[in-house]
This record gives sequence, C-alpha cells and structure tokens, in this order.
Amino acid sequence: MIHPSAIIDPSARIGENVKIGPYCIVEGNTEIGDNCELKSHVVVANHTRIGKGNKIYPFASIGEDPQDKKFDNEPTKLVIGDNNTIREYVTINRGTVDDEGITLIGDDNWIMAYVHIAHDCVLGNHTILANCSSLAGHVHVDDYAILGGFSKIHQFCRIGAHAFSAMDTGFQKDLPPFVMAQGNPAKPRAINFEGLKRRGFSKERIAAIKKAYRILYKSDLKLEQAMAEMIQLANESDDVKLMVEFIQKSSRSIIR
Repeated sequence: MIHPSAIIDPSARIGENVKIGPYCIVEGNTEIGDNCELKSHVVVANHTRIGKGNKIYPFASIGEDPQDKKFDNEPTKLVIGDNNTIREYVTINRGTVDDEGITLIGDDNWIMAYVHIAHDCVLGNHTILANCSSLAGHVHVDDYAILGGFSKIHQFCRIGAHAFSAMDTGFQKDLPPFVMAQGNPAKPRAINFEGLKRRGFSKERIAAIKKAYRILYKSDLKLEQAMAEMIQLANESDDVKLMVEFIQKSSRSIIR
C-alpha cells in the first residue's frame, strides 16, 4: 500500500490499511493511524500524529515548523484526529512553546484547498474551512463552524460553535456561537438559521438563540447591559448559556 517512490522514515509508525501514494514524504517521530490515505506528494513532518480514516490530498504540508521567528526547533507537535478530509496545498504547522506546544485538529473536519492553519491553532469537530481560508497563530475554531472562502482570522481570535463567515470576511475580534458575519472588518448579519435547521435544532432552540442575538446586536445596549439580559435568558436556554460563556471568556472582545 506504499508506493515505491514514497520516502518513509524508519521511526514512523504506520497503521493498518494505510495508503501512501507517489512521492510522499513521512518524516521521523510521526504516526499515521489506520485507514488513512495520502494521495501523492504529501509531506508529513516530524512530531506529527494523525488519527484514523484521514484522507490527505496532493501537495499538502502537514506538521511543518511554525512560521514564528521565535521558534528554535523545539519538539512541538501537531495532532490530527479521525476522519478528516484535507485537500490540495493545505498547510498545517506545529505548535510553539509560547502556547501549549501543540496544534490540534479534531474529527470529521472538511479542510479545502489552500487553507492555512498556523501554529497553536485548535480546530474542533465537524468544521468546514473553504478554499484559501487562513488562520493566524493561536486561533480557536469551535465545533460545526463554517468559514467561507478567503476568510482571514487574526491571531488569538476565536470562532464560536455553529458560527458562519461569508466569503472574504476578516476577523480581528471573536465571532460568537451561532452568528453569521460578513465584511472586513467582520460585522454580524444574522444567526446561522440554515445551519441550525440542518443540524436538527428545534424551533424553540432557534427562537431562544434569535432572541439573544437581538439583545446583543439589535437593542442598542452596551455590551455589559446586553450581557446582563442574556444571562437571565441563559437560565432557560443552554444555547444562550454557551453564547454567554463564550463572550465572558473572550480576550479580544467580540465583533459588534
């Protein structure tokens, strides 16, 4: 299942039923789980661990050194979960010692061509990153978030669960859960109605999220005042509670 032109370091741990195509390079101190496929010309750099069932397309660079001038060849890591699709020319860098020393990719993510995921990023589960989206260092993208093509995320920003960014949107602040954003700089537009319906959210859950959105973005309240009202609403809705906790933990504040 390994093409004769592929170069595999003897220390690499390769699982069962793994396919490694022409001209791939797998460096040392790496692990590739069962049922993965590296199409061709894929580079898996050292200190990278890839879970089961991942499919990686040609010319992807997985686990290379972080693009950080302070990096001094420390043995940091990239850990990728299970069942991810990583398309052509994607670049994912390892972490740095300035953070937790690890870049972390969850499960069942769809990462399209030319996406860049920088050092120390954390990507949740079931996300979609469309073509040419770029995550700077230390960015967190929570479960089920969708980034439209050419979305650009400033370092240390966070994208909330079930959030959605339109094409060519630029973020310098955090995007709360369930919110759709557009523009550069990003501006809130609505809640992610269609995405929530597709994921089986009930009308009652969506109504509570919509009410929280109106408090946050349509009431002309200052953020502190809006948060006070949302905290009351969170007693009746776990989804609103998620929004409240996200905003309380935000270090860069949220888009408004």
